[in-house]
Amino acid sequence: MTDFIKIMQKMSSTVADNWSGFKVHMLKNYGENPGKMLVHTGTLGWILSSLAQVGAVVFNDKISPEQKSFLIPQEIADAAINILSFYVITNSLKNFGAKLVSTGKLRTKRIRNFLEKNDLMSKVGKLDFDVSKQPNFSPIADSYKSFKNGVDVVTSTVGSVISCNILTPILRNEYASKRQKQTIAKMQQHQLNNIQHPRGISIDDYQKLASMKFSSSGNSALRI
Repeated sequence: MTDFIKIMQKMSSTVADNWSGFKVHMLKNYGENPGKMLVHTGTLGWILSSLAQVGAVVFNDKISPEQKSFLIPQEIADAAINILSFYVITNSLKNFGAKLVSTGKLRTKRIRNFLEKNDLMSKVGKLDFDVSKQPNFSPIADSYKSFKNGVDVVTSTVGSVISCNILTPILRNEYASKRQKQTIAKMQQHQLNNIQHPRGISIDDYQKLASMKFSSSGNSALRI
């Protein structure tokens, strides 16, 4: 019993240490950068969701191997579009907003007063200018960080909305349309290879027969 208690105490101590280390890591990386946390957690959410979607197709016994050969690449492509568009758009807008703040183009009244007082307005907007690296910055440091964090959250949120509701659906529909055309073309080519050349008819009649078969198959596929 004593050994069991010691083992449980050791496990509890290990879990506590790991949890403490995790909190320190999160605070260090995201404590003063909530926009970065939104981008990373959103991207992680898309990754986990995409893995679940692909897994649902892979392990579904009710889906035939022929259907899986089409659906699995489709799901993987959708996952790549979802993840990349979310990360690129959201992170780009977050960085754009952060740059506006650091160069002084986007500022509060207190930041503007600081720039005017230190004769820095002529440098505002220049790419190599950073408000936080100027002398005498410490009096407005807390205000600046709060404002920058707020801008990060807003721009990250706007980026996620644009990605999820505008860009991603357009890209997915475009890809799905191309895949559909490729699939129909492969079906027609497969049927062409399987058509027997009937004896006793001309090559022109044979081509008409093949064309009629393709047309019928294409309309059926589209209705599906």
